[in-house]
Amino acid sequence: MKNSNIIWRLWIGVAALAIGHSEAADVQRPLMKDFIGINGHTVQFNPELYHSVCRLVRDYHPVEWDLARETSVPAPLPFAKNRVDWSRVYGSWKERGWTTDACLMFETVPLTDWVDLQQDAKAYGTAFAREFGLSGKRRLIESVEIGNEPGKWSDADYTLMFRAMATGIRAGDPRMKIASCNLAVGGGDYVKSVRCLERMTELVDVLTIHSYAQLTGWPTWRRSFPEDPALPAYLKDIRDLCAWRDQHMPGKPVWITEFGYDSTTQPQDKSGDFSKWEGVTDVQQAQWLVRSLLVFSAMPVERAYVYFFNDDDKARLHGSAGLTRHFKPKPSFHAVSHLQKTLGDYRFVRIITDRLGKLRVHEYQNGNNPKQLILAVWSPSSGDAGESTRLTSVPGKLVSSTIMPLTESPAATGTARQIQPGIVEVTVAGTPEYLMLEL
Repeated sequence: MKNSNIIWRLWIGVAALAIGHSEAADVQRPLMKDFIGINGHTVQFNPELYHSVCRLVRDYHPVEWDLARETSVPAPLPFAKNRVDWSRVYGSWKERGWTTDACLMFETVPLTDWVDLQQDAKAYGTAFAREFGLSGKRRLIESVEIGNEPGKWSDADYTLMFRAMATGIRAGDPRMKIASCNLAVGGGDYVKSVRCLERMTELVDVLTIHSYAQLTGWPTWRRSFPEDPALPAYLKDIRDLCAWRDQHMPGKPVWITEFGYDSTTQPQDKSGDFSKWEGVTDVQQAQWLVRSLLVFSAMPVERAYVYFFNDDDKARLHGSAGLTRHFKPKPSFHAVSHLQKTLGDYRFVRIITDRLGKLRVHEYQNGNNPKQLILAVWSPSSGDAGESTRLTSVPGKLVSSTIMPLTESPAATGTARQIQPGIVEVTVAGTPEYLMLEL
């Protein structure tokens, strides 16, 4: 595949300049089963229902439930002050094989309600880590994020909060990973600047970012396919954070802790804030979530958490982003489950072809058997019409292929067929096809 190899080498060169050496081809990536995560929410999350999707769950943990508005009065852990039993919640997740990241949403407690911000936040962090950390009493939670989207807090106030709570967490359990809130190299209403953390390297284990494929803001909030070059920030913000990481905190992992698409069956509101909001179809949600995960796997990030686990089918921003609708699987549920089943034991190796709007091909390798490869093949466009394409210099022998499913029925046999050694013909469409190869 001479032309594709040239394209691939050019892409690597550009990427290295844009996001640093961490995206070089010789960096070993995580297995996909250690890469794909989902956002859940406390007692609403059903660990059994989403078992086929992934094993990483991020919980929106309301600090307000634990402290109420009396921040100087310790939480009665493992209970919250509203009597939620966190040992039962997180214990049920661990029993079913989940690895939990708790996002400690302190921002719902107004700054003015903290009696002594630094003392109370430190005490809370210490108690939480001792109770739930991997070295703690319960051993239920691997990592915590300090804040979700505390954009209404000033950078100075967030810096104080992060230092205080992180210091407490370190004291409570040195093994518990400490992650940031939603970060960006710049800043904004729902994001904090990386400058808040640049002098606290010793307290930061993970940098996190939220990214949505949004073409326009209010009033439409229109989203697009993940590879769309017209998107102003979807991949750029992630690359910028990775570049900042490489310069200021080399070696620290980056997690994409929110990304997603809304798809609803409901009509638009006739008036109000969401009367002009635009969602995507159920099929597009499935395609674009899976393709986002594939694109993210080629970036120098360690995890990516889908937003959201479930929705109530609301025609509004973040109102229909679930993999399930009223806890019934949507097409995206089956598509991501199939991705997990197909690529879970594989890790990203390289981008073979990235032809704008036409063809994208990724190579993945089995973590236990390096002679087993999978090529993920799709059209990086908004359409779904298939086009027959010949892939050349294909490594090994084609064993089988499957097409990303939209139902719980077994995935359909793919279109790929071996023409001769090294050459495979496949119909490339917006729905990814997975080609199983043996060397």
